[in-house]
Amino acid sequence: MTDAQPDILNLDRLETPIGEALVVTDENGVLAAFDWSDHQTRLRQLLHRYYGANVSLIEGAAPPAVRAALAAYFAGNLAAIESIPCRRTGTAFQRTAWQALRNIPVGETVSYGEQARRMGKPKAVRAVGLANGANPIGLVIPCHRVIGANGSLTGYGGGLERKLWLLRHEGAMA
Repeated sequence: MTDAQPDILNLDRLETPIGEALVVTDENGVLAAFDWSDHQTRLRQLLHRYYGANVSLIEGAAPPAVRAALAAYFAGNLAAIESIPCRRTGTAFQRTAWQALRNIPVGETVSYGEQARRMGKPKAVRAVGLANGANPIGLVIPCHRVIGANGSLTGYGGGLERKLWLLRHEGAMA
């Protein structure tokens, strides 16, 4: 993961089975954000939060390797997104929470409480939920794999319909 603050980020669009994805990369081709076109306002808010008010988005293609990995994921190669490099943003706690998300295997779900326990912070369930909600790199940092303690679908920035589709695609839900 990379820490430097970019001034310009590239915005690419990728058609997926669940809508148009917004793929934001830096000048080195590292993924800075991933969201859905119908949530572009949220994407821009997160970019300004993590990269400052001066960050600019320009239309431009993501690197072929990033596009290929995302396309492969949606085509059924579920491990393909694990190879996509991601930028480091957020607080130390958020980065820990997001790394814990990347450690949830494809096809599995965990509760917010379980994620907090795996992070060594069993009482930080609400903070984990807030960190997951502030994740700028949805899908690749798979916050969709976190569900309620009772097995219910709870919060996903891209909408619960997409969360359900992603979990079914990954074999985590029938």
